[in-house]
Amino acid sequence: MQAELEDRFQEFVRARWSRLVRTAYLLTGDVHHAEDLTQTALAKAYRSWRRIARTDNPEAYVRRMLVSCNSDRFRKRRVTEALTAAPPERPGRDEVTGRIEERGSLMAGLARLPAKQRAVVVLRYWEDLSEAEVAEVLGCSPGTVKSQASKGLAKLRTYPGLAPSRTVSGQGQGGSR
Repeated sequence: MQAELEDRFQEFVRARWSRLVRTAYLLTGDVHHAEDLTQTALAKAYRSWRRIARTDNPEAYVRRMLVSCNSDRFRKRRVTEALTAAPPERPGRDEVTGRIEERGSLMAGLARLPAKQRAVVVLRYWEDLSEAEVAEVLGCSPGTVKSQASKGLAKLRTYPGLAPSRTVSGQGQGGSR
């Protein structure tokens, strides 16, 4: 029986690893922290796999563990990371570079959100979970999910690089010569 549980756990990890790391990356803003966080959550899941495997949705259970482990990470040591919106030297901007810069701005904006708002925004809009599913993962009410999502999105809208462009075509390009 133990070998069968071990096989099921390994199959779960192989099938869900990249998705869990992606979620952890959005929670942490750093690929190395994301991998560490995923490994920590999976190590805890392994110890309880017999119970977790019997749940309706083991992935949701492990996702909740990711959020909890990420919160624990900040409780244990208060580390602030300063992400920059752009590198010091900016090469010519093309479409790919623009998308990378936008992603960097999004990651920096997410990093500035409080942990609960960040978790709600990531789970609701990146992982595309319903309000009820997010509430279940975070152990809160759907109303809390709605209010945290609203506050988080409002803060993201004010973050430089994420606010919609205010320039209108033809304005600010100099007048007649």
